[in-house]
Amino acid sequence: MKRSIDLRNTRPGDFLVIKRSSRARRLALRLDPKERVFHLVIPPGMSLKKAKEFAREHREWMQERLMDLPEAVPFEHGQTIPIFGKNRVISIHRKKSFKTTDFILKYNELIVLTNLDDPAPRIRRYLAKLAKEEISKLAHEKAEIIKKKISSIHVRDTKSRWGSCTEDGNLNFSWRLIFAPYEALDYVVGHEVAHLKHLDHSQRFWKVCRQLSDDFLEGHYWMSNYGQQLMSYGTSE
Repeated sequence: MKRSIDLRNTRPGDFLVIKRSSRARRLALRLDPKERVFHLVIPPGMSLKKAKEFAREHREWMQERLMDLPEAVPFEHGQTIPIFGKNRVISIHRKKSFKTTDFILKYNELIVLTNLDDPAPRIRRYLAKLAKEEISKLAHEKAEIIKKKISSIHVRDTKSRWGSCTEDGNLNFSWRLIFAPYEALDYVVGHEVAHLKHLDHSQRFWKVCRQLSDDFLEGHYWMSNYGQQLMSYGTSE
């Protein structure tokens, strides 16, 4: 069960999403940087009154975390977004005569030819498609290096992980990696492909991960320190 409550003394629009969880063992506040809300997870048997008091006690901390989030960057005309490490300006051209929404990716520009008043969802799908193509190419190249086979590759809008690998060899990635510097994208792909060989985080795993990353130190550092920025693209305040 989910419902929202306003945080009266925070910035307008900030709110909590309350969720009761049968698996939770304690109260927890979890930030969703894409939606810019906190999830208040309530364990079984705890009263809503106590949960709200817990949230009120952490109001300042929540406000600070929200204020620290990067400024939202909607997919609008004139906005600049990084695509595979290069900044591109979104240039939207609207004409009713256009039958479909087409894209032209140039060195410093993403041209959008559309008849839609709001092409943002189409832009998102286009970027997700680009991300999957590049991630798939990288993943198969890296899997070949360690002589492993990939069962499938899926690219989604994940919230808690940039990538994952299953025992069956299925790889999952966030499409938002398209906004990361190339070294960071390459590192995440190398990380998940390395799990095809070692489904743990042992020293042997990290050795393979380093082997498969073009710049392991830079990629790991960027994702650890700046990865949250990727959630700001395609959203609005």
